[in-house]
Amino acid sequence: MNLQFPVDTIKIMEVLPHRFPFLLVDRILSLEKDNIVGQKCVTMNEWFFQGHFPGNPVMPGVLLIEAIAQTGAFFHLLMPEFDGALAMMAGIDGARFRRPVRPGDVLRIEVKELGRKRNIGRSEGRVLVDGELAVEAVLTYAMVPQKK
Repeated sequence: MNLQFPVDTIKIMEVLPHRFPFLLVDRILSLEKDNIVGQKCVTMNEWFFQGHFPGNPVMPGVLLIEAIAQTGAFFHLLMPEFDGALAMMAGIDGARFRRPVRPGDVLRIEVKELGRKRNIGRSEGRVLVDGELAVEAVLTYAMVPQKK
């Protein structure tokens, strides 16, 4: 796939199977040999703010981890050997939540591949808001071939 940066949501949906309300990456800002940077603009209209928490909206930490996973999945699904595969999260290590994410925040999602053996790999990811670390974690993933 020939990409021009930033990659918009329409192109992202050509690679990722996620759709509203669970697509948590708005743009891909850059893609290099072993890392990718995505972006998510968080608005008050997000579905999860209805109950998390009324009067004090905070993006759930598990969705921040999912944003890291989706950004990493975009990176891996572009590889020819994973054409038609589904990226599945297989583990989360060392997750640390450093600051809340609120409406109006613009997330910078950075993912770096640590290593891969066949279809299992590990990546470290972090989410920054205005240069400040919001969350970091190491994710293990499996690239699962899909029946055609």
